[in-house]
Amino acid sequence: MSVGDLIPELILLLAAVAIMLFASFAAQRHQAWAAGLALVALAAAGVASVAQWGQAPQLSFAGVWALDRPAIVAKLLILVSGAVCVGLSPDWLRGDRRHGEYYALCLFMLLGALMMAAAHDTMELVVGVLLTSVASYPLAAFHRGWAPALEAAMKYYLIGALANALLVLGVVLLFGLVGDTGYAATAAALAAGVDPWGLVLAVACMVIGLSFKLAAFPGHAWLPDVAQAAPAPAAALLTVVPKIGAALALARFVALLPDAVAWPAIVALIAAATMTLGNLAALRQRDLRRLLGWSSVSQSGYALMAIVVLDAAPRALPALLAFLVAYSLANLAAFAVVTHWRGRTALDDCRGLAHSRPLASAVLIVALLSLVGIPPLVGFVGKLLLFEVTIDGGYTWLAVLAVINTVISLYYYLRVAATLLFHSPSGEIAVLGRASGWTLAMTAALLVVVSVAVQALLAPLMGIAFVA
Repeated sequence: MSVGDLIPELILLLAAVAIMLFASFAAQRHQAWAAGLALVALAAAGVASVAQWGQAPQLSFAGVWALDRPAIVAKLLILVSGAVCVGLSPDWLRGDRRHGEYYALCLFMLLGALMMAAAHDTMELVVGVLLTSVASYPLAAFHRGWAPALEAAMKYYLIGALANALLVLGVVLLFGLVGDTGYAATAAALAAGVDPWGLVLAVACMVIGLSFKLAAFPGHAWLPDVAQAAPAPAAALLTVVPKIGAALALARFVALLPDAVAWPAIVALIAAATMTLGNLAALRQRDLRRLLGWSSVSQSGYALMAIVVLDAAPRALPALLAFLVAYSLANLAAFAVVTHWRGRTALDDCRGLAHSRPLASAVLIVALLSLVGIPPLVGFVGKLLLFEVTIDGGYTWLAVLAVINTVISLYYYLRVAATLLFHSPSGEIAVLGRASGWTLAMTAALLVVVSVAVQALLAPLMGIAFVA
């Protein structure tokens, strides 16, 4: 056990507290400086996470904290996503008189996601989920004077309260069955045998509770509203970061379960319902941000495919991580364009923007093509790996359904591209300042670089596994 194992998390915690204190006393004209402090903290935490890559996988702090390569990959992805969203925020929030605390909320939310990804104890998992939730609700409602934002945040809060209660109920039931909260002790107790019906109920509650953070069925309904009404940089954050932490947390938890529990079938049904519902709902959307919200729901269904076959396919975990990398970069790039266009959301407002805003339009089209999985973009590799491991794991029907859903999604993604390219311009649009433009450019460059160097960058993921 060493405090050094928590350096990235401690950096975020101390930076969040420092930013909160700074925002409380700084003048209005200095509030944006908090963004710079947050970016420095994220860079330092990223360097500390990279330094952990060479360490041997281990369980720290009496076995409750996993310091393995899946957790480190998730940390880096979460920190990069947070940096992109923080970089997009100063121009967006310039009109807010006191917005320094926004960056502290972002760091607290990122810290909760890091805890979820590394949790090797059910109580630590609960703390991570609750920290992420508590910081996310005010981010969704940060435009306090706008009714849609308040409505979206209230829906987010109510669904979250129910889902988190189910998660805690599942944790308590599991503790009652095995007498411990640590994953290692839980796995040993489950192998020795416990009440099967109690275990099924506990697993169901925990899976449904985590589905809220994944925005997977049945805890998905908040995401389209938040994507549409939250500040656009916060929407980018909330559609990406909780998924990363929750996907790793769910994968780490189900890896403990014995074969007697039919959890793969439960997760497979959730995956099928999530991807189908998300894609069908996206077909009728005329608002770009809401369309991206429903698209994010469907992407959660694809991610769950890897979790379904976690025990049956050796490369399921690497496939999950590769998909999360691809999804995160593409979704962040799409929201970076939306933010740069001052949150322009109605598809009718995007008519012909490829003529007046060609570079930003090109980034959006590339991001959407990566989300659908068009080669040679990184999204193609992510989905291909998912389909491969799902078939290898014996769930061919789920892979076929995912292919059908991918074809369906092609329609609404290409509809956005057609609106940008082939319609007459509806008028010029203003864009945000230089900060959003530079962040958009860096995010697009990162998406392109990863797509070009996908083999070299994703190869290190192919052999990683959870620490025992």
